Amino acid sequence: MSQDIEQHDVAVYIGRFQPFHNGHLALLKQALGAAPLCVIVIGSAFQARSPKNPFTWEERAEMIRLALPESDRARVLFLPVRDYYDETRWTAVVRRGVDALLAARGGKSHSIVLIGHFKDPTSEYLKSFSGWRLVSVGRVSTVDATSLRDAFFGHAGCNVEAAVAALVSQAPGSTLDFLRAWAALPWFEYIATEWEMLKRYKEAWSTAPYPPIFVTVDAIVRCNDRVLLIRRGQAPGKGLFAAPGGFIEQRETAYQSAIRELKEETHLSLLDMSMRHALKATAVFDHPDRSQRGRTITHAHFFDLGERELPEVRADDDAASVEWVSIEELASLEDQFLDDHFHMLDHFLGVTGEE
Repeated sequence: MSQDIEQHDVAVYIGRFQPFHNGHLALLKQALGAAPLCVIVIGSAFQARSPKNPFTWEERAEMIRLALPESDRARVLFLPVRDYYDETRWTAVVRRGVDALLAARGGKSHSIVLIGHFKDPTSEYLKSFSGWRLVSVGRVSTVDATSLRDAFFGHAGCNVEAAVAALVSQAPGSTLDFLRAWAALPWFEYIATEWEMLKRYKEAWSTAPYPPIFVTVDAIVRCNDRVLLIRRGQAPGKGLFAAPGGFIEQRETAYQSAIRELKEETHLSLLDMSMRHALKATAVFDHPDRSQRGRTITHAHFFDLGERELPEVRADDDAASVEWVSIEELASLEDQFLDDHFHMLDHFLGVTGEE
């Protein structure tokens, strides 16, 4: 339903658009009606492809463009923003990005309106942009992106038309056409396989008396300007980079579990005294959406082995391969990491160079 919104110079609309559906389009029309220029902030911009993030930010931008009439496409600017799992940092990056886009178009001050919908507690970030007028639009559609992804990838065993047919009436025709073409790519089968694994995983816990909270450990090991990473050998995230780690054992401390997982997956074997001396920091990563398996809290341990010769390693257990990766290369590999593992590396190693 259309809403009378005071005119501003610029409208900002934030979303993940995985994929772009009719609810998104309705809000975008509100934004375009509120200002001659709209900045669309695309979240989760550089994540690896997964059942939660199957489409790159460029693909999502194309879906949005295709859904607009030609006359409106020139009125839209796109701002891709990575996940930081830190609202204060993320908000600052969005502000700087919007300012930079607008400065490139003239540099004058602008009156900005933020168009959004408070779906659930995950929408509270909308209140963080002081100085921008916030317009909360009521629910304009019952469409939910998670349900659309489930319908799309859940029909992967059928033909493409069956998968797309599950979305008819929920997404613009241009989005459906985009998905038909996208389903011909190898990514469709890969994501569908990951989706099926996660579905079975969650079903196995569905009879628990309470929603499960998993506790894991991870080891970030630096040596001579390189960091020790594995390639995952199985879903979720098969083939993606990750820090060595796994679930905590009942009779172990977090540190003991981190050392055990490190040895099991990489065969890195140093004296306990050496590892304790190399432990420089620990951090808890507990964002509710950090893992696709469900609510998962990890205790990350940062070890710095100094400038010594790289210890020998060998992949085992959940790891398909293990390697010492140059820290300088990490930024270019961002879209090849499981869940928030790139963020963990950024936390300890300052990979992005951003405050």
